[in-house]
Amino acid sequence: MNSVRTSFVQMTRLDPLMLSLFPFVTLAQATPAPLFPPPTKVPAQELVIPREALPAQETLQIQEIFQPQEVRPLPGQLDTVPVLNSNSPEVVQSEGILISTFPPIGKDVPSAHLNYAFQGRFDIFSHHIARVSSGQPRTLFHGILLNNPTSQPVKVEVLQGASYTTRPDALFISLPSYVEDPQGRVYAGPGSRVVNDLLRGRRQGFLPREIILQPGENQMLINLPIPVAGAPGSNGRSTLLRLRSTGSVYAASLAMYAPIKDGRERPPTLEEWQTLLFKSGLAGPRDIPPTPPGSNVVRVFYGRVAGVAVGSQWEAKLTDNPKSEVLTIPKRGRAFSYGLSTLYRGTLGTGQIQSAKLLARYPDTAYQAHGNYGIQYSLSLPLHNPAKQPQTVTLAIQTPLKDDRNKGGLLFYNPPENRVFFRGPVRIRYTDDNGSTQTRFVHVTQHRGQQGEPLLTLTLPAGAHRLVQVDLLYPPDSTPPQVLTVQTLDQTVGVTASPTNTSSSP
Repeated sequence: MNSVRTSFVQMTRLDPLMLSLFPFVTLAQATPAPLFPPPTKVPAQELVIPREALPAQETLQIQEIFQPQEVRPLPGQLDTVPVLNSNSPEVVQSEGILISTFPPIGKDVPSAHLNYAFQGRFDIFSHHIARVSSGQPRTLFHGILLNNPTSQPVKVEVLQGASYTTRPDALFISLPSYVEDPQGRVYAGPGSRVVNDLLRGRRQGFLPREIILQPGENQMLINLPIPVAGAPGSNGRSTLLRLRSTGSVYAASLAMYAPIKDGRERPPTLEEWQTLLFKSGLAGPRDIPPTPPGSNVVRVFYGRVAGVAVGSQWEAKLTDNPKSEVLTIPKRGRAFSYGLSTLYRGTLGTGQIQSAKLLARYPDTAYQAHGNYGIQYSLSLPLHNPAKQPQTVTLAIQTPLKDDRNKGGLLFYNPPENRVFFRGPVRIRYTDDNGSTQTRFVHVTQHRGQQGEPLLTLTLPAGAHRLVQVDLLYPPDSTPPQVLTVQTLDQTVGVTASPTNTSSSP
C-alpha cells in the first residue's frame, strides 16, 4: 500500500455516525520490538475506579513543604533525530498551515514555509484542539502531507505511531496516582494514550508500514478528523510518529474544515490539501508570542511550539560521576533527585535546560521545544549499597514547584493542587528482592506540588548492586518539570513493596 489517502478520499459522504467510527477503532500492528511484542488488538480504555471514596470534606488550606535533598543535572543529552513539532496554534479556529518545512518558492505566503528537508530517522509530533464557539460546527481535519523533492523514489517507513482524539478515544478521566497497567488499558487524555502505545512499540492499525513517494510526488500520511459534537464545544487530537526515510522528504502539518458535498461533510482530498499548502498562510488564531530569552520580567510566556526540533530520545546512565560505573544510594533517611524536562526559568537549581533546540521556527512561536513532549527518557540506574548492612531504597517520580534557584531542596504542596501536571505511563525493569526479573508498566498521575509515593521499593543487601531501568515518553497534556527521586529509608524493609497508592488494571 503506497498511500493511506485512498482509505479516506474514497469516502464521499460523511455523516456524524461515520465520523465516530472510521479512524478510531483500529488494530495495532507489530513493530520490531522483540522484548515487548505488542498485542494483536489495542485494548479498550479501562475506567479505573479508586478503591475508596471519602465523603465530602472541608477544603484544606494548601501549605508549602520544603524537602531538603540534592537535585542533580540529568546525565546524557538528547540525540540528533529531527522532530516536526506542531503545537501552535494549540486551539485552531481558522484553517491553514500549522507548520510547513517546504521551500517558500512558488508559495503565496512564503513566510509560512521553513525550508527544511528530513532524511533518515525523524519524528512527527502534533497536538491541536478544534473549538467551536457558536453556530453549526464544521469538522476540522488534520492532515500531514509528505513530498519527495528528489529525482529518485523515496521510501518512508512508519516504525511506530499513534493518533487519538479526546472524544471518543481517550477521555480525561480521574485516576489514582499509580495504576499498574500490564495491558495498556489505562490512560487519561489523547497524549497519555499516544505515548502509552509508543512505549509498548505499537503502530496503530490505520497507519501503513511504509509509503513510497515517487519523484516530485505528494502523499497524505494522515487525514483525520477532530469532530466537535456541538457549539460551544471542543475536541483535541494528539499524534506521534516515528519515521525513517531513504531520501529527502518535506513535511507539512495542515488544518482544513471538511468540504461540503450535497449538504454533507466529506474528508478533504489530496488536491485540496495541496491547494491549501500552496495558497494559504498560517492557521489561527495565533498564540501569545513567547518572552524573549534573557528578558528581565517576572512572568515568562513560553509560547507554543511550531518548528523543527532536535532530539527524539534522552538516554543516560545515572552514576556517581562520569568515571563511575555505579550509583551509590543515599545515606539513611536522605534522597537525591534528577530533573526531568527541566526548562528555561525552571531548572530546579541545576542550571540544566533539557528543552530541545529548534533548527527552524516561526517568529511568534516558542524559542525551544519546552516540555519535550513525545521525547523518550531511557534511564539506567546501577544502584549500589556501600554499607555493611542491608538498606531499603525507593524510586519515585515527583512534581515539585517550578523554580530556577538552588535552595538545597524542593518545594511541594500539602495537599497538592487540583491541577494535574503529569499523566502518562512509566516502564520499570529491575531485579526484585527474590532475584526475579520484573517489567512493570505503571500509569502515573500527579498534581502540581505532589511528592508522590514510591514507584518501586527494593532492599539491597550489604555491598549489593542492582540495576533499575526507567523509560517514559514525556506525555502531552503534562506541565514540566518533574524529578526522579532515589531515597534510602530510615528502616530496612525485608520484602519488595508495591506502591502505596496503586490500583491494578485487570
